Amino acid sequence: MISLLLAVIYLAFISLGLPDAILGSAWPNMYRSLNSTITGAGSIFLIISVCTIISSLNADKIIHKFSTARVTTVSVGLTALSLFGFSFCQEYWQLCLWAIPYGLGAGAVDSALNNYVALHFSSKHLSWLHCMWGVGASIGPYIMGMILSSGYDWPVGYRIIGIIQVILTTIIFISLPLWTSKDQGMKLEYNSDILSISQALKLQGAPQILLCFFGYCALEQTTGLWAASWLNVVKDIPAETATSFASIFYIGITGGRAISGFIAERLEDKNMIRLGFIVIFIGLILLTFSFHYTIALIGLATIGLGCAPIYPSIIHSTPERFGRKNSQSLIGIQMASAYIGSAFMPKLFGILSDVTNISIYPFYLLFFLFLMFIMHEWAENNKITSTEETVYR
Repeated sequence: MISLLLAVIYLAFISLGLPDAILGSAWPNMYRSLNSTITGAGSIFLIISVCTIISSLNADKIIHKFSTARVTTVSVGLTALSLFGFSFCQEYWQLCLWAIPYGLGAGAVDSALNNYVALHFSSKHLSWLHCMWGVGASIGPYIMGMILSSGYDWPVGYRIIGIIQVILTTIIFISLPLWTSKDQGMKLEYNSDILSISQALKLQGAPQILLCFFGYCALEQTTGLWAASWLNVVKDIPAETATSFASIFYIGITGGRAISGFIAERLEDKNMIRLGFIVIFIGLILLTFSFHYTIALIGLATIGLGCAPIYPSIIHSTPERFGRKNSQSLIGIQMASAYIGSAFMPKLFGILSDVTNISIYPFYLLFFLFLMFIMHEWAENNKITSTEETVYR
């Protein structure tokens, strides 16, 4: 039963990633038919991010009332509904409206699943599950690209991906009894305390971990969004080639998370995070002092490898660090801090690069690496562990 439930959760993580990258990949084909501009996608991303933050901050209350399984089912269903809504949009403002349920669904399911796995499964599964997110995020643009190259318009791509989401929603719905069953004496639903933001911030080490998580997502998103532009302007690589080369960063993350699953339990979460910091630093050195674009590409891949273990390890360490009953509230707030970093820090880099030069790219990333390192070590030095249940391995 546990193996079957894990398979369902793996599918749920694929569903998390599936729609994440398709708006960016399809937007060049979308904006003219929606009477928008090439920069119009930024407002859609902002709406999604704000709704995701709101959903994450309220996830603990919703999950406490309805359970993880039901919240996951409804949330994936909301993303499926939104994808179908996108496919019928004829004006830009309609897309903005459908971005609201999409963001609300994405935030709730992200918080719910991360906490559930952190509570009940070992660290290797979080690494592999986030690897599955990367698989989903890679499949979505590939499907959209196949549809567009076959002569169909972008709404068809959204409908096909929406159908896949409906199938995944159905599978999760059918699996509802698995989430509440008991296997090998393990209780799969855990009654959590609901903490306000002010209460959560009073927990020892919480502000530092939130800033660490914020810094990680700022670094990851900025690296991914601006890699192509940096390669194009600084390394003089043609724009089309630079766009393809930039994907090596995400390949590094996905491959790194697959590898991390095999070593996570031997090194423990704190050491996996530290290893990630070291590898990112090496990647930034390669990026900064790359005399040839090949070295820069190796640097991007290395940064991706370094990023791989940090996100899942921070999540997995939350129940131990703050107590299992507090973990859902903390993970919800962590998700919100992550989305703030993802939503606003790449934009800040764009503003700074306009004022200065895009060549500051590696140094901007280095700032967030130092922020992560300082905050993580500060939290570790003041860590109070909590062990209340044994997780299933």
